[in-house]
Amino acid sequence: MKSKEDKKPTTVEEYLKSFQGEVHSALGQIRGLIKQEVPDAEESMAYGMPAYKLFGKPLVYFAGYKNHIGFYATPTGHEAFADELSIYKQGKGSVQFPLDAEMPYDLIRKIVRFRANENEKKFGPK
Repeated sequence: MKSKEDKKPTTVEEYLKSFQGEVHSALGQIRGLIKQEVPDAEESMAYGMPAYKLFGKPLVYFAGYKNHIGFYATPTGHEAFADELSIYKQGKGSVQFPLDAEMPYDLIRKIVRFRANENEKKFGPK
């Protein structure tokens, strides 16, 4: 039987509250800039992390870890910003922004804006 502490967050608010300090601050700022850039984005939890959709299609995801913030702007967000992201550790469809370096909020903002424009062109009202 799982204890109350093992319960996975079901809202972004609960997810953010599960972190402290620098991770909590960075996650909150990323959430804020997504909401600022794409006020119509649908916020939810998916794959155990905050997820954003626009026109019913994935926009971006992000997650907090001990030493970095994971950012997921697949499928095209990483390709479109390959040069700017090349200085960061990456995996398939993910990039890691280390907590011991300045968080690239302007770059994150550009990627979010790019993905929102892309979703609008592909899936928005005609």
